[in-house]
Amino acid sequence: MKLTEKDLVKIAKQARKLMVETLIRAGCGHPGGAFSSVDIMVAIYFSIMKIDPSNPTWEERDRFILSKGHSSVALYTVLHLKGFFSKDVLFTFRQNGSILSGHPDMRKIPGVEMSTGSLGHGLSVGVGLAISGKMDKKKFRVFVLMGDGEMQEGSIWEAAAFASHHKLDNLVGIVDRNMFQIDDCTENILSLEPLKKRWESFGWAVKEIDGNNMGKIISTLQNIPFQKGKPSLVIAKTVKGKGIPFMENKCEWHGKPLTGEYAEIAKKEVEEALKND
Repeated sequence: MKLTEKDLVKIAKQARKLMVETLIRAGCGHPGGAFSSVDIMVAIYFSIMKIDPSNPTWEERDRFILSKGHSSVALYTVLHLKGFFSKDVLFTFRQNGSILSGHPDMRKIPGVEMSTGSLGHGLSVGVGLAISGKMDKKKFRVFVLMGDGEMQEGSIWEAAAFASHHKLDNLVGIVDRNMFQIDDCTENILSLEPLKKRWESFGWAVKEIDGNNMGKIISTLQNIPFQKGKPSLVIAKTVKGKGIPFMENKCEWHGKPLTGEYAEIAKKEVEEALKND
């Protein structure tokens, strides 16, 4: 059954509630960028990609790489909701003996295509998957979700040049443009603007969207590739900490534990959001 935009918005709200519960149990994690990007992951997994949770290594599947691996709690929650593993497993996040470590491990977690966490490498691996698909005449697509602070890594731009040179129109890069990294606003650390023109100058077809608007995300990703013979890049303008008002646009919530009074407030926020659905 095809899910509607309303269905997907509800799944994203359920995901945020589970993320809060998971982060509270763990007593650690990286909430800010996870909450900014979870709408994108819900859209990709529930509406865009060809995948089979009962057969995670299906050869014809589309591939997703979370290059910004520190936002793993969002990916794990979406994988759980999609049926890759149980809630009991999700709630072991970052606990001793858990398969769900702070950064995704492809050797342990079903549905994870790349072990990530060291920033700047996801796009290079995505390029490798995309060109191998072309060589093998496969029809799968490769989606790579990157952080905007990650754009400061030189390896990103090497991969961008390679992808356009080889006309990898089966590759989709998505930048979670929430404007913040661990220490400050990205523009204060190392300016990225004009980001759209930079990617276009590397030969990519680029669209800018509201990355927390489910309708915009879906309508954009349903039209990939944006241009035949070019890799596609989505600059998703998001809000760091989206859905938890005290977190929104605050760089200190990049990796701050969700504990104490903040935990109780966050629980109320996500529960109210679901009630008002």
